[in-house]
Amino acid sequence: MIDNHEADREAFASDSEFYLHRLRHSAAHLMAHAISELFPLAQFGIGPAIKDGFYYDVLLDRTLTDTDLEAIETRMRAIAKSDLPIVYAEVPREKAIEMFKAAGQPFKLEIIDALTGPIGVYSQGDFFDLCKGPHVDRVGRLKHFKLLHVSGAYWRGDPKKPQLQRIYGTAFQTSAELTEYLTRLEQAKARDHRKLGRELGLYWFHEWAPGSAFWLPKGTVLYNVLANKMRELLVDAGYLEVKTPLMFHNDLWKTSGHWEHYKEDMFLITEKNDFLLQSVGESEPGEVVEPPDRLLALKPMNCPAHMLMFRSEKRSYRDLPIRFHDQGVLHRNEASGALSGLTRVRQFSQDDGHIFISEEGLAAEVESLIALVRRVYEKFGMTVEVALATRPEKYLGRLETWDKAEAALSAAITQNGFPLKLKPQDGTFYGPKIDYQVTDALGRQFQTATLQLDFQGPERFDLTYIGADNQEHRPVIIHRAIFGSFERFIAILVEHYAGAFPYWLAPVQAQIVTVSNRSVEAGQAAFQRLRAAGVRVVLDDSDGTVGAKVRGARLQKVPYILMIGEQEASNGTVSIRARGSEDVETVTLEEAAQRLAREAEFKL
Repeated sequence: MIDNHEADREAFASDSEFYLHRLRHSAAHLMAHAISELFPLAQFGIGPAIKDGFYYDVLLDRTLTDTDLEAIETRMRAIAKSDLPIVYAEVPREKAIEMFKAAGQPFKLEIIDALTGPIGVYSQGDFFDLCKGPHVDRVGRLKHFKLLHVSGAYWRGDPKKPQLQRIYGTAFQTSAELTEYLTRLEQAKARDHRKLGRELGLYWFHEWAPGSAFWLPKGTVLYNVLANKMRELLVDAGYLEVKTPLMFHNDLWKTSGHWEHYKEDMFLITEKNDFLLQSVGESEPGEVVEPPDRLLALKPMNCPAHMLMFRSEKRSYRDLPIRFHDQGVLHRNEASGALSGLTRVRQFSQDDGHIFISEEGLAAEVESLIALVRRVYEKFGMTVEVALATRPEKYLGRLETWDKAEAALSAAITQNGFPLKLKPQDGTFYGPKIDYQVTDALGRQFQTATLQLDFQGPERFDLTYIGADNQEHRPVIIHRAIFGSFERFIAILVEHYAGAFPYWLAPVQAQIVTVSNRSVEAGQAAFQRLRAAGVRVVLDDSDGTVGAKVRGARLQKVPYILMIGEQEASNGTVSIRARGSEDVETVTLEEAAQRLAREAEFKL
């Protein structure tokens, strides 16, 4: 047996991130300990520490409720008060199999089956768990924790395997840190894009279309404003917008390599042949047989189609770089348990782009792209961090090509003033990539934009251009998206702004409120004038009270409310109230129209 007390005391004194990781890892085991006492037949999967907390996957004979979480948390506190030591031991493989078989833990046995050498086991009292650590030295260290929620998770992430319940929690070193975090969670709950999407009339979902959103009129405006602003930006940056087919024969995906690496995530369609061929060989004379059906797949990405488009004609070095931009619809067969609002869907569109460029022009193009992404996110009030995702275990191409690609991205990151952070083995199968993490108004981080180098696609599709030496050369492909998927980006924006979008982006920019029937005609005239000025405006000339109308506009988070009563009607004026302000300003209708039109002028 090995006691972690000395190492733990040193880490605790240093107040390190490493210690917080140990604390949360130990809290996951404390939760499993409590569950084992409350549910003796529970079967445990894995229970790691994660960013901001921990979770444990567990198979139970019923679905857990909020009351169950409270009971588990109460039992955790009771165990923590016992201050049991947490002790590590290396157990011979046969002994470990015997222990977990007797405990009725088949998932642990499956993990052991993939391990070699002595097996690490942690114990606290009568409870023991398969783990390599690290942990704190005693359960009494665990004082400031909270269980949060439960979701579904397939064992090993495989939909064909049992679905477990994933119980999430968090833990901190101090009560103040825990309280601050829980407060942020409450704020995030109030900003949940699924909740605000319904309240603001942006989009909704139906069980008959799993993983796909219904975009309501205001949500469609929001979607189109973002799409068009991105189009304007990319036209200025030299992109050519294209559209490509929705489905392709699997020959395309075999050529690209996606069939081998991505087939399980595609929606497959059988192409029905509508003609017959006369048989040959051993068949009876005159017998006809139908040729075999071929498989089609809905495209999950645009890159192979853009490669075909590049290959469709001869290219010269003078043509490069060629920048294709495509906002076509994509489909990915996500597991049903993974679907979540707009953040994980089966149908979506991206601000997708592929740049075909010479190796000589690569460095400058990547540097420019990194700067462009940062500029775009700053327009939304978000900060950006970047990380380099390097070669995965399963990859295409030559090692020296990968090394060259990773070196090019590393140089571009540092030359843009970012520290070089690595995500080892997290690149795509065809090349390394830069992942962007953006931070929203609540301090939460999201991965959005991506930039990927591809030296393999040009080889697989035999892409060439004629160089200045009149010889054929291979281009390099840069795969890049700035927003990522519009669906996920809109979910992030809804929560970032809490539904109170900036004026240029708001689906409804102004709402006209008439005070009485006597001002309805003036309200209608104001509505027509603002519409002519390009303002996204609605008119509320209903019989309701002005107070109720104003409250309704505020609940919809409309940037400007324009009130028109009898006095405004006779003077040709409107009274304007900006969102979040109690101040009212009275100006002429013409001045209001010109001011609101100017304010709508915005470029990414």
